[in-house]
Amino acid sequence: MSDEKIQVESKLPVLEYEHVPDKETSSAGEKTSKESLAVDSASECPEAGEVVYRLYKRRFAGLVALVFLNIVAAMSWPWFGPISNNMAADFNITLDQVNWLGNSVSLIYLPTAFAIPYIVARYGLRRCYDLGAIALILAAWVRFAGTAKTLSGGRAYALLILGQMFGAVGQAIYQVLGPKYSETWFNLKGRTTATMIIAISNPVGGAVGQLISPLVGSTRQSILVLGIILTAVTPLVFLIGNAPPTPPTYAGSKPSPSLFSLLRAMAGLEVHPDAYMTRRERIDFGIITIVFGTLVGATNAFAILTGQILVPFGYSDVISGIMGACLLLTGIVAAIITAPLFDRVFTYQLALTTKVLVPCVAATWLSLIWAVKPHNEAGLFVVMTIIGVCAVPMLPVGLELACEVTRNADGSSAILWFAGNIVGVMFILVQGALRADVNANPPLNMHHALIFNGAFIMTASSLAFFVKGKQARKSLDEEKLKQALEANNTVR
Repeated sequence: MSDEKIQVESKLPVLEYEHVPDKETSSAGEKTSKESLAVDSASECPEAGEVVYRLYKRRFAGLVALVFLNIVAAMSWPWFGPISNNMAADFNITLDQVNWLGNSVSLIYLPTAFAIPYIVARYGLRRCYDLGAIALILAAWVRFAGTAKTLSGGRAYALLILGQMFGAVGQAIYQVLGPKYSETWFNLKGRTTATMIIAISNPVGGAVGQLISPLVGSTRQSILVLGIILTAVTPLVFLIGNAPPTPPTYAGSKPSPSLFSLLRAMAGLEVHPDAYMTRRERIDFGIITIVFGTLVGATNAFAILTGQILVPFGYSDVISGIMGACLLLTGIVAAIITAPLFDRVFTYQLALTTKVLVPCVAATWLSLIWAVKPHNEAGLFVVMTIIGVCAVPMLPVGLELACEVTRNADGSSAILWFAGNIVGVMFILVQGALRADVNANPPLNMHHALIFNGAFIMTASSLAFFVKGKQARKSLDEEKLKQALEANNTVR
């Protein structure tokens, strides 16, 4: 019997463990061959008949790479928010045109999100990530080309928009595929944590973008710095593997149903048994989509409009950027603390968490109507902290809960992020239209926009109370693991 089989049998009946056989790394060619295996069922040793689920240490290298790629990909959409007034002056454009530098990211994100599940099914995770890296590099230097002073305002603006569109492709790829990567490489004790780490890396990027953009000099120097950062980080894509030779769980062994099958299931049409959703699951996924989309859209819109909301009340660009970053960074700390608890302690409490945290987030967004006023920095920082602590941990909770009720990691993630971006565009357009005129007190204030923002979020968030959120995927994984243990004990 080979060394690999002896090592596998010695670990039974414990199926989840850290080990990569020596023969796997004996040569680069052999490793590449093994990584390209398409695994669609639990691995079985043909001589012993044992079912084996396994973990590989190289999953952490891919996780680290995805975190950094998500961070830099997310820096583009809020980059111009804190410096919106300077952008308008330097490039001779209006504030609404500056807003479209963020809107363009969301609009290109929409078709890209729906194309991602097809690309993954056709070419695999790794090739999709490669496409994202290429898009980020193009975004970096097309944007920088638009800073040439010899260009007229119209031509410079066109290049900035084009660069933002390339950036949207990269952001969509790294954001949408987070739950799929965690399902493919991590087991039940690490899947939610992995999803959390990848999900919050996107708001980390937003926070970093808001902090850096007003601090690195003029608007043109700011765009150059963004291009250098993107170019330096994209080679990390080579650390991401396509799929492990042996899956970590039953869910990780099965290819996700297509996005089309998920849409058919949501419509109540006939689908393959693996894609079937009960009426309760369809209702739950609809509610999750509305609530997730509203909260993400509100956060995205605030990141882009931060300067326009706060500057009329006497706050500087730097303070505006720090407040936006405060929302995201405090939330990231909360998510880091809570995600491991969902993996190991509150394993079946995702729906309950939604019912508790979402109303808190909605009430705090509503409070901005009264909190945004002159000389209220302390109050605004408190509000930003509460929103961050309650809202950002909901990113991995929402993504994982959607995977649970659909059993379709990449398809459900694509729909959720699609909803977040389309709502974000709507929020930006509506709030821009609600901006006061130059004769208001203070001029160009966005008080009416904050009223719309708070009222909309309160209404949509009330649906969270109706989520049942049965975690069907986790139950199936636990059942399959139990069956594997029993089968292996019988064989022994």
